[in-house]
Amino acid sequence: MSACCTSAGGDARRYDLVVVGAGSAGFSAAITAAEQGAQVALIGHGTIGGTCVNIGCVPSKALIRAVGAVHDARGAQGRFAGVESSARIADWGALAAQKDALVARLRQAKYADLLPAYNGITYVEGQARLVEGGVEAGGRHLASDRIVLATGARPAMPAIPGIDTVAVLDSTSALALESLPRSMIVLGAGYVGVELAQTFARAGVAVTLVCRSRPLPEAEPEIGTALTGYLAREGLTVLGGVRYERAAQGAAGVALTVARDGRAETLTAERLLVTTGRAPNTEGMGLPEAGIALSPAGAILVDDRMRTSRPGIYAAGDVTGRDPFVYMAAYGARLAARNALNGDSLRYDSSAMPAVVFSDPQVASVGLTEARARAAGHEVLTSMVPLDHLPRALAARDTRGLIKLVADGRTRRLLGAHVLAPEGADAIQTAAMAIRGGLTIDDLAETIFPYLTTVEGLKLAAQAFDKDVGRLSCCAG
Repeated sequence: MSACCTSAGGDARRYDLVVVGAGSAGFSAAITAAEQGAQVALIGHGTIGGTCVNIGCVPSKALIRAVGAVHDARGAQGRFAGVESSARIADWGALAAQKDALVARLRQAKYADLLPAYNGITYVEGQARLVEGGVEAGGRHLASDRIVLATGARPAMPAIPGIDTVAVLDSTSALALESLPRSMIVLGAGYVGVELAQTFARAGVAVTLVCRSRPLPEAEPEIGTALTGYLAREGLTVLGGVRYERAAQGAAGVALTVARDGRAETLTAERLLVTTGRAPNTEGMGLPEAGIALSPAGAILVDDRMRTSRPGIYAAGDVTGRDPFVYMAAYGARLAARNALNGDSLRYDSSAMPAVVFSDPQVASVGLTEARARAAGHEVLTSMVPLDHLPRALAARDTRGLIKLVADGRTRRLLGAHVLAPEGADAIQTAAMAIRGGLTIDDLAETIFPYLTTVEGLKLAAQAFDKDVGRLSCCAG
């Protein structure tokens, strides 16, 4: 690797790697390179730490857990004999302030305070632009033959007539609310829309969740249908299969006109929250001039080695438009840094990527859905076990959910696992390890699982390929 040096004028320096973006992906790339002894320039623009810690995972999950505690306390009296309980949100502003304090603490500890620990990382603040021989940022020319772009994404607005006249909330501004509206329309029912819709509903907001198809359209249909029912049971209005016609701002709030079953319907609420997608942050960096190919949606196109169309330039994370999870952004960025420094030997592999939606019950999945397995040419076997067969759920007096497994009919190899359960997130990694290790459903059925756990449901679902699990005693098989 080249040595890091400063010119006599003090304004030019050569680095082994320049990383653009100081979020999870950018830090992952920079730390990976620095641990190899590389001299790295890490360029940040705006608040350090990126989406997850500042405006995504951390603040949303903090609020989800808070309103979940309130909801559980309210429901305990009906679930357990002899229990009296109640709870309410007395001060949303105090809860929001506590959330903000957590964000600030983690941003400092996991991002800002890490920089001094790595002598090989130079942090530069400023808008980055690709130039011949490197990157310009903060009034400096950062020379390098190897660059990783990790600038993330931001909430995007759908093309709905009149929406530009509405005081719209997106996921960022919704999480920053210091007081609650009385009512809210949530537009879009992907994982962000579902999580936030349920959160605000549990906080006391009258929520209408509106989507073009159904909640969680990428999930197994059985899971989407069941979750829709559970949301409705909590008081949310869920309208699927609609076409967005127009939006308008009125004195009392917002009006959204949709078409459903050939009929127009106007929905009204105090606020409109839009969660229909995200746009990659690619503007202003000179990507077209540098020969960096973009998708029609503006994402940076990369191959399985994280290489862009320009030799020596790599990209990772949300700016690539793939696998929008913070851990996958960090994983892709590690690969990008290692490939940039060591010769492009590592391939991006998301075949055993676990994904979680922090609704209640939680949705957790890994591997192929039934439809994708069939499309890939597999002879498909499936099993499905409702949670009323799971002793853990019976003891908790909460049998909402199901577990579905997808397997190859010829080899019996596990292809996918899909869990809808109150603690489903903590069960999915076992299935991820099974898929990564090439295990069969027989391997899973014969594995010893701890009793009265959610993860035991994977064993039951594996046994259900060949047995009626309703006729098994506890721990049988």
